[in-house]
Amino acid sequence: MLKRIIQVCFLIVGGTLGIFLLPELVLIPFNLDYAFINNAYVTAILGAIIFYAATFWAIKYVVNFIKWAEDSLVRAPVTDLLFGALGLIIGLIVAFLVGVAVTDIEIPIFNTVIPILLTLILGYLGFQVGFTKRDELIQLFTRNHSATKKTDNGEAAAAEVPASKHHKILDTSVIIDGRIADICQTGFLDGEIVIPQFVLGELQHIADSSDALKRNRGRRGLDILNRIQKDIPIKVTIYEGDFEDIQEVDSKLVKLAKVLNGIVVTNDFNLNKVCDLQGVQVLNINDLANAVKPVVLPGEEMLVQMIKDGKEQNQGIAYLDDGTMIVVEDGKNFIGKNITVIVTSVLQTSAGRMIFAKPKSYGKEKAL
Repeated sequence: MLKRIIQVCFLIVGGTLGIFLLPELVLIPFNLDYAFINNAYVTAILGAIIFYAATFWAIKYVVNFIKWAEDSLVRAPVTDLLFGALGLIIGLIVAFLVGVAVTDIEIPIFNTVIPILLTLILGYLGFQVGFTKRDELIQLFTRNHSATKKTDNGEAAAAEVPASKHHKILDTSVIIDGRIADICQTGFLDGEIVIPQFVLGELQHIADSSDALKRNRGRRGLDILNRIQKDIPIKVTIYEGDFEDIQEVDSKLVKLAKVLNGIVVTNDFNLNKVCDLQGVQVLNINDLANAVKPVVLPGEEMLVQMIKDGKEQNQGIAYLDDGTMIVVEDGKNFIGKNITVIVTSVLQTSAGRMIFAKPKSYGKEKAL
């Protein structure tokens, strides 16, 4: 069907050019002033035949170009197309207004060449500005200025959070981790869950890996997504767009968060830092897990079981029920035993929490 449409277009263009150009290029220079030949109908037919013959050579390239352009437009995010077209329209309007002023100059080159150049250059610049500045334009249009309303008793009511902030974009690591499903089930994560298509592609690639461990991790991630989508009462959206100019999935997530003005949900420490640097809001479930752990203060006592040696000399390692590591000074001699330790300090980061302690008997010996 596409080939037929292109051939019809070639016939129309050829017939039109035949009417206007064949008399100037062929008939007049060769003094072919025959009434049968030198008329609009004959030149239109001749031009259409010439262009139709050219389609047998050129149609393959034209079809490939149209299909490439169609695929590029389909895969491009709607926001990219919208703001690129908006910038193009503004550039063409500016070119038209400037061209109207230029045509008043009675110089042939200004009347003909300059308006064409202005249209091409300003149209291109307008498209590029609209395309590259789309993130800032989205933030400009979606920004909901904080406002307050006075109630009857004089109290101020805060304005509602913008709807776009309810987009929670999941990355691959948090899906494989699995805890995100339980968090959604409890209702602590509100709004709309957004799962990008490129994240699904990465999960499928991991699930098809020849490595058994990676394959199990990928399948676990897909099972978690099925659970979120079917068993948990929360809205889930698959984002079909992609950013072909960006290779890494993490960079695509940051870009998508800027486009949607959403929040990235992850447990990847490095992605957390990248989002902070890019000014993208991020929810790290490791931070949530650390926040709900029991608070341990220096000086408190706890009963632990020494499991293994530590990295430093005479150190021992123990664990709490929630998996928190306890580094016990001079605990190597108590491996395999349950002992009471005194907390000396606590180190808390987005990667986890670590408790430093010493045996209670060790403190008494020091006092003696």
